[in-house]
Amino acid sequence: MSEIAMEENRRVRISKMLGIRGARDKPRDSYGSTAYSFLFGRSSSGKVVNERTAMQTTAVYSCVRILAEAVASLPVHLYRYAGKGKERVYDHPLYYLLHDEPNPEMTSFVFRETLMSHLLIWGNAYAQIIRDGGGRVLGLYPLLPDKVEVDRDGKGELYYVYNRYSDENPNFGEYGRVYLPPEDVLHIPGLGFDWLVGYSPIAMAKNAVGMTLACEEYGAGFFENGATPGGVLEHPGVLKDPAKVRESWHAVYGGSKNAGKVAVLEEGMKYQQIGIPPEEAQFLETRKFQVDEIARLYRIPPHMVGDLDKSSFSNIEQQSLEFVKYTLDPWVIRWEQSLQKALLLPQEKREYFVKLNVDGLLRGDYQSRMTGYSVGRQNGWLSANDIREMEDMNPIPAEEGGDLYLVNGNLCKLEDAGLFAGKNLQEQEPPDGRISRQGYPGQGSEAWEHESIKV
Repeated sequence: MSEIAMEENRRVRISKMLGIRGARDKPRDSYGSTAYSFLFGRSSSGKVVNERTAMQTTAVYSCVRILAEAVASLPVHLYRYAGKGKERVYDHPLYYLLHDEPNPEMTSFVFRETLMSHLLIWGNAYAQIIRDGGGRVLGLYPLLPDKVEVDRDGKGELYYVYNRYSDENPNFGEYGRVYLPPEDVLHIPGLGFDWLVGYSPIAMAKNAVGMTLACEEYGAGFFENGATPGGVLEHPGVLKDPAKVRESWHAVYGGSKNAGKVAVLEEGMKYQQIGIPPEEAQFLETRKFQVDEIARLYRIPPHMVGDLDKSSFSNIEQQSLEFVKYTLDPWVIRWEQSLQKALLLPQEKREYFVKLNVDGLLRGDYQSRMTGYSVGRQNGWLSANDIREMEDMNPIPAEEGGDLYLVNGNLCKLEDAGLFAGKNLQEQEPPDGRISRQGYPGQGSEAWEHESIKV
């Protein structure tokens, strides 16, 4: 570490010891800090919320898995600008890394699924970039976000620090703090306040997640106790050892395995039930609301997390389309721009671009697709091969008309009606030796006139 960085760290430590809070002039990806009340930690329900406890709830796990698998399953391709259009590139090294294997240990699906889960839990996704001498990318290895720090040096340049204390990344030889330049790190930030480091959605909604954990713990304790609320054992006299009486009661009648047993009370003891029954506390309604709350956090349609109360065939299809448009598209754009920024060389950014294709998720059912293809075919903006490509079918040879664009002859301007027929008059010889010529509208004064000429 440079002397400037060491001096800065010493100044920060002294300020913290004295309780002095200065301006936040550097991006920090530290979730253990007490400077921000919305970071990981104890929630208002009393439950500690972090990335691991949050993933133990089915709602959070389902939302993270839905979005991570959706992004990972999208086809990713590298394109080159070609005039006013584009063409897919297969011979670029980056295509193989993104489409097939970013490193020898991972597939493209697993790589994108891992980074997307990091992005949804920690708010940031990092990957180490391995380059050759010319700067081209040779491999991509994920980095755990909770071990990454983002900082600036004395010149204002960004750098990344990876705290390595395990063997998840094979490219680091030593344990401890590893310094990485920005060109060696693929960083996909989520929503943040300083445009450099994103904040965790789980941390921002830790109270909602903590409420879910509290509800699950309450339900587990309730059924562990035999599905009966707590109570009070009353004794007419004075007990010498109340703890012993309590332990013996729990040993005989506590727990779900002892539910339904008949209690025998001695020496005038009475049992009085206390506590709020679950139906009065709206236990199930509370749990359902917390599931909806977490689905709202990740903008997941309720039917995708198993809530089918207000779902039907028609609105599920519409909700699925809205999921692609309003939920998936922003994440896809964030991915595309981050990949282009970090992986393409400066001279390549004007020529190439990365695209994750979501068209497959918008295809709809078979009948709707065929209707759309029919409209495009009849109106001249889809060829047979265009349609076959979208349906993942082999193309028809060009000599057989696979690349032809056809137009419906009924669609033309009023003043051009009959123009095509007028330019292609055919003379036919009837059996009686006469030549018949027929006129059509738009041919002048002889329109709609039939003329027979004697040979």
